[in-house]
Amino acid sequence: MDFDLFVIGGGSAGVRCARIAAGHGARVGVAEERHWGGTCVNIGCVPKKLLVQAGEYGAWADDAIGFGWTIQKDSHDWGKLIAAKDREIGRLEGIYRKLLTGAGATVFDGRAVFVDPHTVEIAGKRITAENIVIATGGYPERLDIPGADLGIVSDDAFFLKTMPRHIVMVGSGYIAVEFAGIFRALGAEVHLVYRQPLPLRGFDQDIRESMAEALLAQGIILHPGATPEKLEAAGDRRVLSIGGGRTLTTDLVFFATGRRANVGGLGLEKAGVALNAKNAIQVDDQLRTSQPHIYAMGDVTDRVNLTPVATAEGHALADSLFGDNPRTVSLRNIPSAVFTTPPVASVGLTEEQASALGPVDIYLTRFTPMRHNLSGRGRKTTMKLVVDKATQKVVGAHMLGEDAAEIIQGIAIAVVMGATKADFDRTIGIHPTAAEEFVTLRTRTRTTDLAKAAE
Repeated sequence: MDFDLFVIGGGSAGVRCARIAAGHGARVGVAEERHWGGTCVNIGCVPKKLLVQAGEYGAWADDAIGFGWTIQKDSHDWGKLIAAKDREIGRLEGIYRKLLTGAGATVFDGRAVFVDPHTVEIAGKRITAENIVIATGGYPERLDIPGADLGIVSDDAFFLKTMPRHIVMVGSGYIAVEFAGIFRALGAEVHLVYRQPLPLRGFDQDIRESMAEALLAQGIILHPGATPEKLEAAGDRRVLSIGGGRTLTTDLVFFATGRRANVGGLGLEKAGVALNAKNAIQVDDQLRTSQPHIYAMGDVTDRVNLTPVATAEGHALADSLFGDNPRTVSLRNIPSAVFTTPPVASVGLTEEQASALGPVDIYLTRFTPMRHNLSGRGRKTTMKLVVDKATQKVVGAHMLGEDAAEIIQGIAIAVVMGATKADFDRTIGIHPTAAEEFVTLRTRTRTTDLAKAAE
């Protein structure tokens, strides 16, 4: 065989797996056909957060007057922001390539396609490997409605030549609400169109309700319960029909309606790799596909589609195969964040999920952050603990508010370790901070078994 390990995909999962395996002494090859660093670095979470931060600077300038500063704001220069973003992403992409070559991996620029279970072909060259990893990620999809190709998806948003002054976001997941906040903060009129009654399906109910309020407070126009039916062109503008005879005329329609595993054109049938019901690659808890020597990880498996999960899976597999340290990655208690304005972060179970397993105690607080008592901005913070009634373990922590992701990252350590509510209670808070609320929540808001009894 040419390689001990060949990795298809140079994103977070693939780069980490290839780099660690090469560090263990394996002969490693890795192929990437588009962006080294994958979606997250190039057209995902990294550039998106830079755009979020751009919007925050404008808000801080507005808020400064409450603290005695008068800051004059000119109109935002979208072109300058995108150019700065491109420079930073170019720097990061170069780092990812250097990480691989520095570790001793052989890098291939091009699309790798299976010829048989142990062979891939790149630009006409055939390469054999003892073990193969598929880490090709995912891609955004449009709604299956007439005229959908007249809208854009998240891949396109980072390369817009000009910023639209009026935009319709379709969807209410994390990508939709994040980009809605970005464009609104940079001065656009933003409409958010979604089928659900509340945004962020799958998140805790109190957080979803707080998010709807936060979006409205930003001036984003919400259209819950709306079903997009067709998209048409009207000159340079777009007209979206959303049911009930209603239409929205806009400069740009942005579909943020889900992602699919990137499995097309890989020749999986020649390798004997099976897909699951979601058309993603089926794996076991060792990341093995239906072919024992072929593995898959990250978004292409459509399990928990988060960059740190993909990175952890890559590291664990490399250690298992070549580091004499077999291990797996737990998919329980994975912290995550939504970089809206303000952001959301959570770890563990929602109230609904925990209640399905047994009675829980709920501790909930909502307050105006100290900063905004002076700025006058109508912004609230929501913080919540979900506690298993029988064991008093904290099984979920959820927050919407400034610095939520930074705060929940630390709280996640406690949740993963199995901390109890008493552990939180005896921890001294740092004052004055929002984070201290998590260790000063003394009054129980409700208990789910009592609520059921009352019903």
